[in-house]
Amino acid sequence: MLEPVRRLLEARGWETFILSLIIVNAAILGLMTSEAVMAEAGELLLVLDTAILAVFVVEIAMRIAVHRLAFFRDAWSLFDFFVVAIALVPATGEFSVLRALRILRVLRLVSMVPSLRRVVNGLVAALPGMGSIVLLMVIVFYVFAVMATSLYGATFPEWFGSIGASAYSLFQIMTLESWSMGIVRPVMEAHPYAWAFFVPFIMVTAFAVLNLFIGIIVSGMQQEVEEEAAASRDVLMEESHAIHDEIRQLREEVRTLTATVRELTPTR
Repeated sequence: MLEPVRRLLEARGWETFILSLIIVNAAILGLMTSEAVMAEAGELLLVLDTAILAVFVVEIAMRIAVHRLAFFRDAWSLFDFFVVAIALVPATGEFSVLRALRILRVLRLVSMVPSLRRVVNGLVAALPGMGSIVLLMVIVFYVFAVMATSLYGATFPEWFGSIGASAYSLFQIMTLESWSMGIVRPVMEAHPYAWAFFVPFIMVTAFAVLNLFIGIIVSGMQQEVEEEAAASRDVLMEESHAIHDEIRQLREEVRTLTATVRELTPTR
């Protein structure tokens, strides 16, 4: 009974249809933020938004009916379920903040497009390594923040008056956003050798530690691609073995039939 539903869900046309609805829904949610558009076509947009949400709910229900408990063991399926479930929560009164979360439906593109899934899986695989780098960054920031507060706190209390202010100023310097003319040069007017503090900090953080983040992420994505390639090779290997077994069985059947025919054929 559920086999036609399974074939529908696995059909390429159905996936294209759902992807199209996600994109259209994203455009509708964007238009709904405009007061002028809502004044002109607000009712139509609300109807379309409700209709698309209904399709999403039906699609999730179909997937649950087909896959059953396996649906809740798949991370991407759970992601789709919660994104659609959030949209069903009444966005009025205390839950009015959830109205802004409707745009999360656009994130279903990530779960449906294989290339985007690989990127996200790579980021997830990189999280343990990124945690170590974050810890290193915290240590570096703390050391430099204490030093900056001690060296420049009395002269520039707005930027370096406390460890928190120093950490924020150093974060701005690390991002290279107005770091020279905005912070470092004014500090150098009062402390000419301040460059000896800020330049090593930039070298350590902006050029070294941040590149470690990039390296970890690239490594995680490469690992994801390799695992996917290995899984594909395993599938192909299993298929080739199955084909080989079938060919061997066919050969044995042919030999058996040939032997039977020879036995039944009268000799002259």
